[in-house]
Amino acid sequence: MDISFSLLSDPDVLRMIGKGTAITLRLFVGALLGGFAVALLLSGVNLIPSRLVRGLVSLYVEYHRNVPTVVQIMVWYFGMPEILPEPIRVWVNQGNTEFSFALVALSLNVSAYYYEDLRSGIRAIVSTQVEAARSIGLGAVQALVYVVLPQAARYAVPPLINRSIILFKDTSLAMVIGVTELTYQTKKIENITFQTFEIFLIGTVIYLCMSLLIAMLGARLSRKYPPDFKVPS
Repeated sequence: MDISFSLLSDPDVLRMIGKGTAITLRLFVGALLGGFAVALLLSGVNLIPSRLVRGLVSLYVEYHRNVPTVVQIMVWYFGMPEILPEPIRVWVNQGNTEFSFALVALSLNVSAYYYEDLRSGIRAIVSTQVEAARSIGLGAVQALVYVVLPQAARYAVPPLINRSIILFKDTSLAMVIGVTELTYQTKKIENITFQTFEIFLIGTVIYLCMSLLIAMLGARLSRKYPPDFKVPS
């Protein structure tokens, strides 16, 4: 078998690879920020002393952790527009529908995992710290924001980074609804050039390099902010 990477001399191929990589990164960063925001919201909501509220949070988490991610993406893309009111459906269809629904699906999916990681971090914090925060006049929400979550996030950094790497790889699932991310563009280039091994090897290297970069940044963050981190006096 002759292996040639001459396709990299084609400006159109390079443009498609660059476009796919850029969309993959946009999808990853958007889902990471959106997912973490939802996870923080769930952490606060779960403190409400209501069995109904906690049951709904638990149901939300179990759905997103036990239903395949690709199915969740398709539910949002194929199913959600069917139940939206007509004016909203028309408005949604005016934009990049595929990217938007993939972003929402990935954000909600990863939020369930981020929430569990944060909850584990919260459990690692001694209750006396919360009591001390309440004793100096902080409310429940203030204690959560200023005392609990900053420490819980440090305990949760390693699992959060691992889940973020999985999220980055899961962006490839968006190709099933036509999002022109890296895997979609790789397959499209393969259909044009018929250089299957070469183009998928290039795609593999890009995914590997980006995943390793995320892992390195996560390791650096873990060293900078360990669980026993103390602010200098």
